[in-house]
Amino acid sequence: MAEIDLTKVQVSKTVDARGSACPGPLLEAKKAIGTVAKGQTIEVLSGDASTKKDLPLWAQKVGHQFLGALEADGYDRLFITRGR
Repeated sequence: MAEIDLTKVQVSKTVDARGSACPGPLLEAKKAIGTVAKGQTIEVLSGDASTKKDLPLWAQKVGHQFLGALEADGYDRLFITRGR
């Protein structure tokens, strides 16, 4: 699989969960993914380090595609495409 340039991903919805600790960002991602159509991508902003581990596991478990994460100034930008 070719690596995706995350800086060019078309995002349908951005979830700002930078102020919440685990499991807040995961819960926010679960809510947000249900508001976009299959094949669309959400971006989750999180300052909680465990989110980079939790989101890919959750996405794989429930049938979504975790595209990757970018480091920003004090937080991470994580990208998930809805699969079902």
